[in-house]
Amino acid sequence: MVSPSSSHPASPMSAAGRLHAPANPVPHVVLATADATTQDLQAETLAKARAFAAPLIADETLDTGENILQHADAVATILADIGGSLAMQAASYLVYACPHLNKPEEIMAKAFGPHLAQLAMQTNQLVHVQRLSRAAEPHTQGPDNTPLSPRLQTENVRKMLLAFSRDLRVVMLRLASRLQTLRHYAATKLPVPPVLASESLQVFAPLANRLGIWQIKWEMEDLSFRFVEPATYKDIARLLDEKRAERERYMVALRERLQQALASQGIEANVEGRPKHIYSIVKKMRGKSLPFERVFDVRALRVVVPSVADCYQVLSWVHEHFVPIAEEFDDYIAKPKANGYQSLHTVVRDADGGPIEVQIRTQAMHEHAEHGVAAHWAYKEAGAKGYAGVSANSEYDTKIAVLRQLLAWERDLSGAAQQQAQDKGLFDDRIYVLTPDAAVVELPQGATPIDFAYTVHTNLGHRCRGAKVDGAMVPLNTQLANGQTVEITAIKEGGPSRDWLNPELGFLASPRARAKVRAWFNAQVSAETIARGREAVEKSLQRLGRTAIRLDDLASQLGFKSADGLFEVVGKDEYSLRNIEVLLNPPEPALEPDEYFQKKFNGAVARKSPSGVLVVGVDSLLTQLSRCCKPAPPDAIGGFVTRGKGVSIHRQDCSNFHELASRHAERVIEVRWGEHKGPDGSVYPVDVSVEAFDRQGLLRDISEVFAKEKMNVIGVQTQSVKGTAWMTFTVEIGDAVSLNRVLVTVRGVKGVRAARRR
Repeated sequence: MVSPSSSHPASPMSAAGRLHAPANPVPHVVLATADATTQDLQAETLAKARAFAAPLIADETLDTGENILQHADAVATILADIGGSLAMQAASYLVYACPHLNKPEEIMAKAFGPHLAQLAMQTNQLVHVQRLSRAAEPHTQGPDNTPLSPRLQTENVRKMLLAFSRDLRVVMLRLASRLQTLRHYAATKLPVPPVLASESLQVFAPLANRLGIWQIKWEMEDLSFRFVEPATYKDIARLLDEKRAERERYMVALRERLQQALASQGIEANVEGRPKHIYSIVKKMRGKSLPFERVFDVRALRVVVPSVADCYQVLSWVHEHFVPIAEEFDDYIAKPKANGYQSLHTVVRDADGGPIEVQIRTQAMHEHAEHGVAAHWAYKEAGAKGYAGVSANSEYDTKIAVLRQLLAWERDLSGAAQQQAQDKGLFDDRIYVLTPDAAVVELPQGATPIDFAYTVHTNLGHRCRGAKVDGAMVPLNTQLANGQTVEITAIKEGGPSRDWLNPELGFLASPRARAKVRAWFNAQVSAETIARGREAVEKSLQRLGRTAIRLDDLASQLGFKSADGLFEVVGKDEYSLRNIEVLLNPPEPALEPDEYFQKKFNGAVARKSPSGVLVVGVDSLLTQLSRCCKPAPPDAIGGFVTRGKGVSIHRQDCSNFHELASRHAERVIEVRWGEHKGPDGSVYPVDVSVEAFDRQGLLRDISEVFAKEKMNVIGVQTQSVKGTAWMTFTVEIGDAVSLNRVLVTVRGVKGVRAARRR
């Protein structure tokens, strides 16, 4: 493990010394609780990976100017120092070997196994994306090298987040690689690209902080700050050095005093001076508007003890022998930080009134503070039995915990930028939730489990019937929060509810999900309409004796792109079947005017019309009621002279009549209903359309209504599609007025949604 003092970057030689130390071909490894056989196998894999990659990368350099093999050696050492697994160390070599292989994943999978090959490939892909991003970023900067706009930076963070969610070990490799690059620039004193230094300070260091890997966080912050603000860095370093010798003598004496006092009480404690991190000092000075003299943690001690009880006993001794500053006390044991950090922090004043910061924690807390979740990142290699303190039972929980820290880190970065961008409309607020398999799903703010289901898959959204959030059942209109785990309960077949489209009920926040729900309902209505139209067209073709014709050809001849297009307009009653009859049985050629009028008036059969219709100005002319609109008194009617069949009587609103009149206006004549009925009273057949929820006894109940009104039903056609019944009754009536009264009664029958005359 790297000692705390070794990570202090105030002296440029600290980083340089590590960089120029003799390279160890197989870095030292800290591996907890793994048996000897496992260690031997993994060490062999590490040595094999280095030997495999060395010939490919030994003479290559990165775009930062680093020798790739030396960079990989240093990355492996950093990973070993913070407890990273041997597989991650091996991957540090294979990542840079990928571009030199024709089929890298296939070759590495055969040599090192699929898991290690996949880790190397994903990390290499992220390296490539970041390199392209950095190359493009200078074009978005101003002439004074100002940082990236918040929008672009947040977008880059999200891209990285997607890559991390595939394999969490990728994060460790990228953090270690970036730290080594910063060390390289510190040692060589080469100019640092502003984008790289800014990205390290604003993206990578906060990521290490969220994961609790303090060793990497502190050193990366100090090195990055040294490159971003060199003047400020040198000023603080000078202030720290001015009384360094005096301060260190005082702290040595204080440490020995505290160590002896605790030993006399039977507490086995390890007391050390805490390293001073320049960036944290600057943040405190700026955040609290303090001068350097009032920054309390310039003089600091860290006390590591065996148990939690010992922590509070040490705190009691410190507060008894020094004057505590009450507002500077924090109990992170009782209330840990979001990343799991635990410790007691207190600031006291000595006899001279000088401030001293004291941190008190157990050994386990100290290990977590230094390494964070790094000790758990080996779960990929654990298998069913587990090792390194991570059992198979806790693998899922560990992965979820780390993913939540990644999500919180992304929110940390976007939060400050979002406030600045709201006025400009640069951000659509987003949340990130997890699937049961710990995949990250991006959703709009206020999204519900139904939004989540539609984002995962449209069919899952249609079939969604319940949801669990973090293992607990919740209503489907529950608003999700960042980092929650969502599990959907779905039926095998089914569709959405119309309630989901009601904005007042709050089931959907995503416009895309609402569009998918609307599309489902539109498709259902369209399917029912098409089925109804197909049936009508097929019956018309049967009546004409033309069932052999291809429906697509028929539709094309009528001007439709497809048969379904024809069926849909017919099903909506927007297109007359008469057009099909006219197409298949074209009318005779038009007669000359003289011939036409001669036939019109002289060819009529001289007998009383049974239809009760009189032709104005002509007596005893044959008339017949048209079957397309079935007129009945007192409907407004018109007459059309046919060839050899007398005058066809249509309702004035009949679409067929309008079409005939537009083609042959000279054949239209005026007609009206006669004043006298036949001896037994004339009746007229009309069609009544009924739409209802299908149920047993529906046809009987509607037929009884016509029977009670003494209307004879001479024909019935029924069709049921997915619970909806479509019925057409042909009844004989004396006049249309009585029919309107009966339709009101039909609409009152249970389940009937609509009843009208066709």
